[in-house]
Amino acid sequence: MLWPWTTEPGVGQAFGNLRQRNQFASLMGMSLVAALWLHAGRWNESLKRRLLWRGAILLLLTGAAASTSRTGLLEIITIASVAAFLARQERQLRAALNTTAVIRLPAPWVLLSWIPLYFAIAWLLPQLTGSSVDGMMRRLSEGAPAGHSRLILWHNVLTLIAERPWAGWGWGELSFAHYTHSALYLGPRFVEILDNAHNLPLHLAVELGIPAAVVICGGFLWLLIAARPWREREPLRIMAWGLLGVIVLHSLLEYPLWYGPFQLVFGLCLGVLWPAKDLPSAVTRHRWASAVPVIASVTLIAIVGYASWDYLRISQIYLPRDERLPAYKDNTLEKVQGSWLFANQVRFAELTLTPVTQTNATDVHTLAKRVLHFSPEPRVIVKLIESAELLGLHEEARTEAERFSIAFPLEYGLWIEGRPLDSSAEP
Repeated sequence: MLWPWTTEPGVGQAFGNLRQRNQFASLMGMSLVAALWLHAGRWNESLKRRLLWRGAILLLLTGAAASTSRTGLLEIITIASVAAFLARQERQLRAALNTTAVIRLPAPWVLLSWIPLYFAIAWLLPQLTGSSVDGMMRRLSEGAPAGHSRLILWHNVLTLIAERPWAGWGWGELSFAHYTHSALYLGPRFVEILDNAHNLPLHLAVELGIPAAVVICGGFLWLLIAARPWREREPLRIMAWGLLGVIVLHSLLEYPLWYGPFQLVFGLCLGVLWPAKDLPSAVTRHRWASAVPVIASVTLIAIVGYASWDYLRISQIYLPRDERLPAYKDNTLEKVQGSWLFANQVRFAELTLTPVTQTNATDVHTLAKRVLHFSPEPRVIVKLIESAELLGLHEEARTEAERFSIAFPLEYGLWIEGRPLDSSAEP
């Protein structure tokens, strides 16, 4: 009904405009944290507000349960448990001081009741939509599909870390390392293109090396301990810590900080929590300092504007011809050259749209080896193998074919049979 302003997930799925269930569930969890902040701001003083607040909690728990995200379930349990602990501390402190201080959090039992309520909703939703829906209970009982388990993924990443523990494979090179070492793993191999370790410390270690990961994670931990969040009493700051906690927890299972909504929340929370002093005298002495935010804002707007324009321009090559902007309907590939931000996407389109011939085999081979670092997927691998064969690099072609057969057995079978692979771009 709201298309194209919102996405339209299938029956039994919920992910909002994020198109990913775990991110949607994390936003539901962050909304619960924000709802607790509203409650601390005396939203429980009138019956109307209490009913509205409880309805919002029910709606957020329903959204989290509808996502069927196991990450979301862990976040709900953590939020409810920590909030119940803080609520209990608040009441104990009030009793110890014998004061009439306002209670800002709901009763601990109310907060802990979110957990069984979540499970009740998770059980009920599939009953309302049909037994074929992939509900939370089924996901918890059946686990991840074969070859998609995070345990397999992390085991593969640890193997890659052991290969290059000091300097790592390089930023953005995990997917390439996972593909080129397809035969390295002693146990099962994660079957998808692996461009993130789904655990921030592991990702830093595999791409930047263990020393860099220790410095970055250790520095963050040191800042956390120095900030002493357990001593916070201001509701706004407690909410900021709670939002950061959801993002950090999600970052141990996936990579939310690679996406705009979570980057925005992360930055805003750091701004709220960052220690600041009263600076009127400094501003008086350095009036130019007042212009810094304006300059930074204008610069940021310019960068975002350029990125938006460049994205619109480059995306034309990935659209059907009749959906492109009039200026890009013909000779599209030539017109999208020269991008700073999306050069890899342009090279990928150029490679997949260029037939391999004896004449251009050298250029295609060079381009394929470069694009393989960006996206080691079947269409790129096939171009690399075919160009290597035409150049007489038979040993390289055999090596790539072996990796291809291990990493993408289905697509390898189609290629061997001479059947074409799908293409997402048109010239």
